[in-house]
Amino acid sequence: MAITDFALSYFDLEGKNAIVTGGNSGLGQAFSLALAAGGANVFVPSLADDDGSTRALVEGAGAGYEFVLSDITEQGQPKDVVAACVDRFGSVDVLINSAGICPLGEVLEFGREKWDATVQVNLTAAFEMSFEAAKYMVPQRSGKIINICSMFSFLGGRLSPAYSATKHGISGLTKAYCDELAEHNIQVNGIAPGYYATAITTNTRSNPVTNQRVLDHIPAQRWGEPEDLMGAVVFLASRASDYVNGHVLAVDGGYLVR
Repeated sequence: MAITDFALSYFDLEGKNAIVTGGNSGLGQAFSLALAAGGANVFVPSLADDDGSTRALVEGAGAGYEFVLSDITEQGQPKDVVAACVDRFGSVDVLINSAGICPLGEVLEFGREKWDATVQVNLTAAFEMSFEAAKYMVPQRSGKIINICSMFSFLGGRLSPAYSATKHGISGLTKAYCDELAEHNIQVNGIAPGYYATAITTNTRSNPVTNQRVLDHIPAQRWGEPEDLMGAVVFLASRASDYVNGHVLAVDGGYLVR
């Protein structure tokens, strides 16, 4: 390829089919819409009931949408989800491992029950989804796996050792799968969102002390908005990132530098 061959069509996702776990709520919904805006059909497995809003957004962008109520921590569900996407749309070209939980508790109160549940959702389910998707991506010699990491893929994490551990783990899985799958023209990368204005951060943002504590750490001097992540998702899902592999991209307003 010559440099003169480059065009904005490299960011085009037309004809691609994507799975976004937990893609009908929170940041996952923004990922679904970003892919749809790029031209990809979107398949969403989620435990959260679908209220139709994500379908309206995705179909309004001109893409196909399919939702399935699924607990991807249950044995066999990841395999069934990937197969259902292929049955519905014909292939799986992009996988975004977005589903996650973050139970909180003081260190002496944070026992195996919370630990096991977090590991199962945040790490094991992401591994199994990637494992099943790779079975289709390797033969077609193309694919994009995008793992949603966190600031706590780099930092500690008070009140939720399991969340921090799993987000470090998903970063490691990203690199390990890159090392295995790159030769098959499959790119495996991560996105690490910073602090975003979503429902899950409402309590922090509504408290003047904790809100200011976060803002003091962000050079951009504002909380992120879901749309701040959408360009990164399209880039990592598209041909434009074909030589980006095993990388965790922080989209954090500069949080990690301060």
